[in-house]
Amino acid sequence: MINSERKEKHLLYHYDDSTFLNEQSKYEDLLYDYNQLRPGNKAEQQKLLKKMFAEIGSDCYIKAPLHAAWGGHNVHFGSRIYCNSNMTLIDDAEIFVGNDCMFGPNVVLATAGHPILPILRNHNYVYSFPIRIEENVWIGANVQILPNVSIGANSVIGAGSVVTRNIPSNVVAFGSPCTIVRKIGKHDKKYFFKNKLLDVWQ
Repeated sequence: MINSERKEKHLLYHYDDSTFLNEQSKYEDLLYDYNQLRPGNKAEQQKLLKKMFAEIGSDCYIKAPLHAAWGGHNVHFGSRIYCNSNMTLIDDAEIFVGNDCMFGPNVVLATAGHPILPILRNHNYVYSFPIRIEENVWIGANVQILPNVSIGANSVIGAGSVVTRNIPSNVVAFGSPCTIVRKIGKHDKKYFFKNKLLDVWQ
């Protein structure tokens, strides 16, 4: 089985394959160009994002600098997604993000990892599995999401969490490892932060 087939089947594969590296460098160049743009150059930002990403919807904002192993080539974004600065996408496998998601600064979405056995790491083996985030999810600052994780719609992941397993819809979860703290419900229709009463409603 050739290396690219092993990667597609989510088996161990060599990350130093020249075919991968040559293709990867093209998208890294686009990413470099994106990070050099002036903040006010919105039209050029959108044009480059459409070249870089596998899919990207309307009204997405990604604050530079953005870091991505494949320059976003394996990333599928819906619409109205906000990413604060210093986002890192280890997009060796595909990353899917639904509409209306928000990401705080310094978030890492890592689809790739290395085997525990040292001899395999010495021979440049790596694995990669997709990450899936459904719509209306808020990911707090400094969160790390690891390979093969799914996060359900409307959930909130607290700042500094390390997400190692799937999180269902409509919950608040945080910690290292990230665990469910409570469901989103009536409390959140009354208070917007701790004991601060909600006085707006759309």
